[in-house]
Amino acid sequence: MTRNLVIGLPTTLICLLLQALVLAIVLRHYARWKLKRKKLGDAALLCTVMLVLLMGNLAQMAIWAVLFRYLAEFKDFETALYFSGITFATLGYGDIILSERWRLLSALEAANGILMFGVSTAALTGMIIEIIRSHAADDRKRNNAV
Repeated sequence: MTRNLVIGLPTTLICLLLQALVLAIVLRHYARWKLKRKKLGDAALLCTVMLVLLMGNLAQMAIWAVLFRYLAEFKDFETALYFSGITFATLGYGDIILSERWRLLSALEAANGILMFGVSTAALTGMIIEIIRSHAADDRKRNNAV
């Protein structure tokens, strides 16, 4: 168990730092977009944000897959990435499992994944709320101008 934590917690930390970096980049660009007053359409902006956040999550899955390959848990990267993806997304099909020696790592990755999907969802929700408020303010301005 100790060796799982010694390996899994730093991997989780790397993933958390990666997600924080991706989120900081997304928020910085969102703030710039807001200052420029909607150069992109709202749908295009949200699609871009979702894509960037998804890429951050996929990168984290790949980090875990590299770890599983390094530990010789899987013969190829494709299988390691598949296992990582279903674990990160907390699907846990059970068709592929880690050896007993490393099985705690799957729980750490699942905790990492659910947290990161939650962070992504929270960021998107905040942006959607901001867009709704912006449209409501624009509508009030138009109605007051009439």
